[in-house]
Amino acid sequence: MRTIEIARKLAQYKKNKQAQTAYIAALEQGELTPQEELEAASYLFVSKGDYKVAYSTFVSLFNRGLFQAELLDLMSQAFYFPNLNKLRQRYEENCRALEKYPYLFRKDFVPFEDLPIWFFPYDDKSYIPYYPAESRFGNHLNLNHPVIDRYFFKDLENPILAKDVLSQYQLEYLNDTVRKSEWVGRENHIYLHYSDWSQFCAYLQVLEIKKLLQEEKLVFLIEEESSLYPIDFKARFGIDYSQYPLRPVGVREVKRMIWHTQLATHNGGDFFNEILYEHPNVLALESIMMQNVEEVIRQAKFSWKRDRAHFGDKHLQSLLSHIKSPTDKDFFVAAFLNNPICTRFIDPGSRIAPILLFQPHFPNMVYEIHGSKDSKRCILYSKQYEQIRKSPIFRQFKYIKTFTPMRRITTSYAASTRFAYQLAMKDEERSHVVNDMLTTRMLNRSFMVDPTDRLYQDSVLVRFEDGKLNPTATFTALAEFLDIPYTESLTHCTTANGINQPATKTRVGGFDLSTVYRTYDEFADDDDRAFLEYFMRDAYAYYGYDFHYYHGETVDDAWIEEKSKKAYHLDSFIYETYFEACKGAWRKELIEKNLPLDDPANVKNVEEQADVQAQMRVKKYQNNRVQVANTLRLGLQFVNKQLQPLHMMPLLKLNPDLLENPLYR
Repeated sequence: MRTIEIARKLAQYKKNKQAQTAYIAALEQGELTPQEELEAASYLFVSKGDYKVAYSTFVSLFNRGLFQAELLDLMSQAFYFPNLNKLRQRYEENCRALEKYPYLFRKDFVPFEDLPIWFFPYDDKSYIPYYPAESRFGNHLNLNHPVIDRYFFKDLENPILAKDVLSQYQLEYLNDTVRKSEWVGRENHIYLHYSDWSQFCAYLQVLEIKKLLQEEKLVFLIEEESSLYPIDFKARFGIDYSQYPLRPVGVREVKRMIWHTQLATHNGGDFFNEILYEHPNVLALESIMMQNVEEVIRQAKFSWKRDRAHFGDKHLQSLLSHIKSPTDKDFFVAAFLNNPICTRFIDPGSRIAPILLFQPHFPNMVYEIHGSKDSKRCILYSKQYEQIRKSPIFRQFKYIKTFTPMRRITTSYAASTRFAYQLAMKDEERSHVVNDMLTTRMLNRSFMVDPTDRLYQDSVLVRFEDGKLNPTATFTALAEFLDIPYTESLTHCTTANGINQPATKTRVGGFDLSTVYRTYDEFADDDDRAFLEYFMRDAYAYYGYDFHYYHGETVDDAWIEEKSKKAYHLDSFIYETYFEACKGAWRKELIEKNLPLDDPANVKNVEEQADVQAQMRVKKYQNNRVQVANTLRLGLQFVNKQLQPLHMMPLLKLNPDLLENPLYR
């Protein structure tokens, strides 16, 4: 029996919920006749099921030329006419505001009834446009979708000129980012060119234009008026902006953040910080421990409330004094603006307010797999990411661009193991231990993101190897994504100590390629790296990495069991550091009991117990690797909390014409 037949039976027996589920399944499976599609969508609509599925089906049928009269009448009655007065009211309000606005030179607004686009509300945030002259519906339209997909600030030599900006989010972005002409001492309006007057008028039904006019930053150029760009404001309006002094950037002007995420440890993040550090439009610091940031802000808020007259130095006071109730973000931005390391390269006369680069750092990014009722679907959970997501700093930035460096996963894993082992060896008390870096890395799938998560909606992944081997192509593309000009500063590495600092024992300088090809064989084995490659094979395929250790062999229980026990280097580090840590703990216990440390019996007892504990730890980790591997073998689907699938973070696309070397594989 076909699924739609099952749905009909369920509907016949008044089992609405089950019938709705069956009708949705039938639509998803396809292979329905148009009449059956209409039947399924109509049932969902009338029975108050998932109206979006019904809505989308109606639009699809209409655009295929099917049932157009009936569907247009149904959709108009259900979606358009109930919202018509609201659309008309907004249109008239925008028209009244623009009639008085000095920098819109055309005022013959199209009568509401003659507008070429009808906007059918889809939900509280979006519309489906309808073009009556063409008898078709357009694509789903969210005017507040938090993505900047245009390169507005490629060239800051001249005032900004942008064509056909019909996104509320992007209009506000321009208005919030471009500084007033009076603040930069030169003509600095935002020139918005609209190629079709009637289309511009139509969008006045759904855009909130009035609030963007208050500071008079915008100049509207309609159709052939683009030839007026740029306007000589002194000649035309008698305004000489050159008489105004430069105004320092204020705390509330900084509304954009670059979130430089930590995909994993030893992933090449410092290299990207050093590239962006000297950019004239970026407020930058090197990576900062997230815990330290939150503590500094807590202390700042406490000190401000206790005695703001003696808060910080005079410059910091001046940055915050005009803000009645500073937020966490305000204190955070003020700290950057008050730090000469952050502002030393900033262009004080730039046309745009700077964007703040923030790389919150954690000792490690640890992910867990949480199951759902459906055993094949699971939710990724990270305590570290939850700390980011809930942070007031991130919540209070209006515009966030997210980029994530990725280094070859096996290289990052081996380098992380090296760091953990060396850290443990430097600890005189031997309290630091090496944990199971292999399983931690295998579970870290932070390259998979929730497309509805605001922090990842405007995000891109950048390969570390591309930045090293093809810096021009990589940083030209990254500058475009971040919407900052490509400047000479992006051609070299800069730290607080200067430009292109030489390599040290702990740091490789500049564009040195050794970190691209180094494999850290003294800290990892071929078997554990094959294990990691197999279980990260989707990331390898999507982000363009070839396998170096996994050679396509069949993966079964025996293979997993074997590989899980052949992480010889890692397991030896785990054993050694746990052995020393256990010895230290037992020695402290002997001291507390006033027992002699040099008694051979005590020494032997301590070492035997430490040996048992360390071996048990290694065995525990090996067993856990098998368990995790078997779980991942199920072909899990990673989903968000609403059980919608996660997506791979988009890879930064490079211009082939700018490549200096073949792409790293």
